[in-house]
Parts: sequence; structure tokens; C-alpha cells
Amino acid sequence: MIILDNVSKRFQTRDKGWFTAVEPTRLEIKEGEIFGLMGYSGAGKSTLLRLINLLERPDSGRVLVGGRDLTAMSAADLRQERQNIGMVFQQFNLLSNRTVADNVAFPLEIAGWPSEKIKNRVAECLEIVGLSERAQHYPAQLSGGQKQRVGIARALASNPQVILADEPTSALDPATTRSVLACLEDINKRFNVTIVIVTHEMSVIRRLCDRAALLDKGRLLEVVEVNNNQIHARSEIGQELIRED
Repeated sequence: MIILDNVSKRFQTRDKGWFTAVEPTRLEIKEGEIFGLMGYSGAGKSTLLRLINLLERPDSGRVLVGGRDLTAMSAADLRQERQNIGMVFQQFNLLSNRTVADNVAFPLEIAGWPSEKIKNRVAECLEIVGLSERAQHYPAQLSGGQKQRVGIARALASNPQVILADEPTSALDPATTRSVLACLEDINKRFNVTIVIVTHEMSVIRRLCDRAALLDKGRLLEVVEVNNNQIHARSEIGQELIRED
């Protein structure tokens, strides 16, 4: 489903010159799986995630989603292809002056969907995340968990093949985290949506993921499988991450 073919990314900083966020990396993510990106702060997790939909364009390598090379596309084709990739953000990124329903509708409006089709799809997505009764509320009237579920509904609105989630539970308490993870798991099972999630919490990997990439300072250390909440890491840093859970 997703192939990162020798991708890398550097940034120029004001004080220290060039900084390598992602060293040349090859990674394959299977269709329909929930895949984690895990590591300490500065490991390159969020940058690697943003390379998948080219919110960050790689300095080298290719990004293929569903067999299509995003790095070779024109700007217009890439905008179209991004409709197949939903995004869930750490800080929700909801529009404060729009209702819950209007926030979910926003990407469909940008994509040019007809109004009646938008209305029906918004209702479907809010039902999926359990927020139908909050459709006319504003973000300020919601809890953190409800805001994140609105973000998930918005990411799901365009019927994507892939959902990218960047630290979606880091601002939430443990009980709310469990409800958000259950929502993502339900969407994965019901619609076979491939989910890639960035987290610094090994408990999230154990609870949700089929496999995970362990990262450190821009390097891919290893890919581990999750079996019955058990993870076996070969690398020293991977073993540290598991012990700290």
C-alpha cells in the first residue's frame, strides 16, 4: 500500500546549519494494517509521516501510495491524490468559527463535492465516531476527546485509503486515549483503511498496531511485529523503549 523508497529529509536551521531529520529510509506498509512510528523526541517520526502525503517533500527517494508515485506527480494531480489520504493532527486543527458538521464538511467543500452529498457524508462520518448529537456544536464546546474524534471524522470524510495520525492521543488523558484508539481501530476494521500513527507511547503501539517502525535520530532501527500485545526488539534503543512502557 505505502512504499517509502530510500526517502530522506534535511532542514536548514538558523544556528546549526543543516539538520538531517530522516536518513535514507526504505519502509513498506501493508494495505489494511495499523502501523506505528515510534521513537524518542527528535527521532524523525512526524517528518517521516509527513513524507507519506508530501506535506514534506523528500530530498531523495520516492513515495508510492497504492502503486502511484506521489513524488512524480504534478501539483494538480497531487492535490487530487491527497483526497485518498486523511490526516489527524495532535492539536486537532479544527476551525473554531465553524460547527462540528462544518469542520467535517470542509475538505469535501474544497474538493468540490455537491452540497447534498456533503450533508449525507458528514452525517455518516459523525455517526461513525459517535458525535451525531454534537453536529451543531462549536469546538470550544467539546472535550479534547470529542475534538479528536471530529478530527478523525474529517480525515475519514473523503473515503480515504490511508489515514495518517500524528500523535493523536498525546494531549489526552488515559481514558480518553482508549476511546480515541478504539475509534481508530473500529474504522480500520470496518473500512480496511490503512492507518499510520506516530506516537511516543509504547502502550499505544501495543494496544493498536500490527507492526511498528522504531526510529532514532532520523534512522530506522528496525520494524517490529505486535503479537498479543508482545513486542520483541533487537536494537538496544528498541529494548529501552519497550522497558519504559
